[in-house]
Amino acid sequence: MNELTEKEWNLQVEESKGMGVEDYINPTDEQINSKLESKKYAVSRKQTPVFSGVLQYFPDAIKAVARCSFIGNEQHNPNTPLHWDRSKSGDEKDALVRHLLDAGTIDTDGIRHSAKVAWRALANLQKEIENECE
Repeated sequence: MNELTEKEWNLQVEESKGMGVEDYINPTDEQINSKLESKKYAVSRKQTPVFSGVLQYFPDAIKAVARCSFIGNEQHNPNTPLHWDRSKSGDEKDALVRHLLDAGTIDTDGIRHSAKVAWRALANLQKEIENECE
């Protein structure tokens, strides 16, 4: 018989919490669906490598976009905690293109126009995803 590794054993223990013997013999549709959804979620998480698939690829670019966000907040919402005030500007695509025309240079506030392009692209993508979910 194969012996379970400690990790496999712990996983089985976690998965079995709250389930009695009867649940294993004759699980309800709800328990089956819950188990399937849990496995789908785990697979989906592994297929969304935020750290290794984005942050590790572009650490300097991500920092530049974060700095852009901070400076933008100071400009449009002085002396307030960092936040995205969506009422200030909703023309992501037009603003993105305006900054794209000046890509490779630094704006008057000391931020690269390319960082502003990236920020606007992320803002546009975020809004597209949110609108799909509504």
